[in-house]
Amino acid sequence: MVFQSYAILSRTFDRNIPASDPPSYKGVALGGTGAGAIQSLIISPVELVKIRLQLQSKTHQQNNQTTSLKGPIDVTRRIIKQEGWRGIYRGLTITVLRDSHSHGLYFWLYEYTKEQLQPGCRKNGQESFQTTLIAGGLAGAVSWISCYPLDVVKTRLQAQSNTKYSGIVDCFRRSVKEERHGVLWLGLGTTVGRAFIVYGAIFTAYETALRYLFNKGDNNHANAQSGKAL
Repeated sequence: MVFQSYAILSRTFDRNIPASDPPSYKGVALGGTGAGAIQSLIISPVELVKIRLQLQSKTHQQNNQTTSLKGPIDVTRRIIKQEGWRGIYRGLTITVLRDSHSHGLYFWLYEYTKEQLQPGCRKNGQESFQTTLIAGGLAGAVSWISCYPLDVVKTRLQAQSNTKYSGIVDCFRRSVKEERHGVLWLGLGTTVGRAFIVYGAIFTAYETALRYLFNKGDNNHANAQSGKAL
């Protein structure tokens, strides 16, 4: 869904550029930003349920609960019962903030880096395996660094089933006050290392799939990247 949204939006912001040419870097950044925002509508409740499942043992101890949550459906039902339908979208605002700007940077940096590593590849669609792996990995790592503090705050907001934090700013201020600024970067190294591998593999698989679907890098491949053929 992210790549499809990005392909459409990047072209929407670049209507004056011929379909045979790749979208501009501005179109890439804006398309990525829009795709990230759209993705948040689905990702936010999914991550909320995942976080509640991961923290269920601690939550049960705090609330003196003896029954365990059996799975995502059970978690979803309990959230709706205890917090209402709005509870499912707890943390949506900060998820949009995190994903919109990080995806804008993510797609822009990927396109920029692969063009620097292999000039002309955005036009002819002939980027090498090494180029996509490095560009995708670097884009994923940098985008996570840029949004990591937001992700920490988002996780804390979604983990609470009560009203410990009144909002994004309150969560940020209290976290820094109680645990200092370092709390916003806990686990960054592991996340960045994973992001480089995962996103490098994602873009490599994406570009490889496009080549097989659109005749191994002819002009149709360039059109596919720009959103015309998708």
